[in-house]
Amino acid sequence: MDGLTLALAAIAVLAVLVAVVALLRGRGSDPRLSAALEEAARRQAEQAERAAAAQAELAGRVTQLSENHAAAQAKIAELMQVQEREVAKRLDERLADVTRKVGESLEKSSTKAQTSLSELQQRLAVIDAAQKNITELSTQVVGLQDILSNKQARGAFGEIQLNDLVSSILPPNAYRFQAQVGENRRVDCLIDLPNPPGSIAIDAKFPLESYHALTNASTDTEREQARKQMAAAILKHVKDIASRYIVPGETAESALMFLPSEAIYAELHANLPHVVEQSWKERVWIVSPTTLMATLNTVRAVLKDARMREQAHVIQKEVRTMLVDVGRLDDRVGKLETHFNQAEKDIRDIRTSTNKITRRGERIEEIEVGTAEGSGETAADLLGNTDRLPLES
Repeated sequence: MDGLTLALAAIAVLAVLVAVVALLRGRGSDPRLSAALEEAARRQAEQAERAAAAQAELAGRVTQLSENHAAAQAKIAELMQVQEREVAKRLDERLADVTRKVGESLEKSSTKAQTSLSELQQRLAVIDAAQKNITELSTQVVGLQDILSNKQARGAFGEIQLNDLVSSILPPNAYRFQAQVGENRRVDCLIDLPNPPGSIAIDAKFPLESYHALTNASTDTEREQARKQMAAAILKHVKDIASRYIVPGETAESALMFLPSEAIYAELHANLPHVVEQSWKERVWIVSPTTLMATLNTVRAVLKDARMREQAHVIQKEVRTMLVDVGRLDDRVGKLETHFNQAEKDIRDIRTSTNKITRRGERIEEIEVGTAEGSGETAADLLGNTDRLPLES
């Protein structure tokens, strides 16, 4: 605005000067003065033009600056919009990523929770089954106590355990249950062994009341008294077995007393060794399930050895027969070898004949291809002389 004001003032001054010059010319003033005025007016006019040009240039620059400023503002606004869109896009992506991760975490947590619940249900089922088994076992223990409290039932229990052990180790023809020995006496099990030693009887009954009294005793005096009663009861049972199931000429000179309880067996050997020694003197061997198993394995080996001895003569007879067959086979192999040698000689003779025939054929072929010139013989003459060729060497 200041530049425009200066330009208008210069134009006004120029107009005044032009008017003054015109007035002076009209009045016939001095020519030099008029020329000076004109020169001054001209200079003022040039300055005014230069000022106008500068003003125009300044106005153009101002306009350019305004346009550049507007373009810069527009570019800045565009960049701001692009940046806002980029920020919004990144925010959306970050929000989507966070949402996805949260969803995956929730899904994993849900899966783990379901797995934990399933495992918990399985463990609860196992606990229920274990509780049921414990209840059943308690019932069975009560039933076992009822069985062991009855002498007849206790004897049946020992017989069943003895039956399982014997039948699982020995062959069926090596034992008999409830076999009769002596004068109408029946033993729980009789193992049939060859003489010596002979059949061995096994009794499966055992005095359990005295052992219960020993385990239920609360003082040393009661335990000592119960231990004495137990020793007396077992010795009585040992003597009964020796008198009933050791029959000279029918059974072995010893018998077995089976205790289906490892605890009673351990108590005997730990605290009542004199009872064990007395049973040895009576030739009654006290065995538990473990020692009976070892004894039965020994019996099985003895039975196997006895059967092998029984079958030894059969084996020897078969071996002798086999040796005769081997000799006969050797003779026949010798004869076959002779036939092979003769056949080999015949084959060699045949090969010699075929070689002669082959050579004769080659000579005949040479006669057919070649000429009879210089020899004085025809092919027919040569063919007629082929009968003089030897067939064999």
